[in-house]
Amino acid sequence: MTLSDKAESVRARTSRTEPAPIPGKPGRLTPKATSGSKATVRAPRKRGPRAGSKTAKVLALLQRPQGAGLKELLKATGWQPHSVRGFISGVVVKKMGLRVASTKPESGERRYAIRP
Repeated sequence: MTLSDKAESVRARTSRTEPAPIPGKPGRLTPKATSGSKATVRAPRKRGPRAGSKTAKVLALLQRPQGAGLKELLKATGWQPHSVRGFISGVVVKKMGLRVASTKPESGERRYAIRP
């Protein structure tokens, strides 16, 4: 078998083919909609976290005027410190697009707050 024969063999195996017909329905490739079916109308999905979720708790703490300390966030979520910091960085800042200010006052405990 030459190189061109191998290439032809690979092309034959990887070429796009028509979808397989539905068993028991000759000539039909997709299920037929029933004549009385109506499209389901869904209400627009609300944005934001579910009430009572850990995300909602963290956002509520961060939206306070004084923000939240790391210890408060740890207590509210039950997470490890690196998980809280990763959540703030990854979900709150990157995915939600919120601006978070991080300050370290004289007390030494880092505080986080959502800023406009």
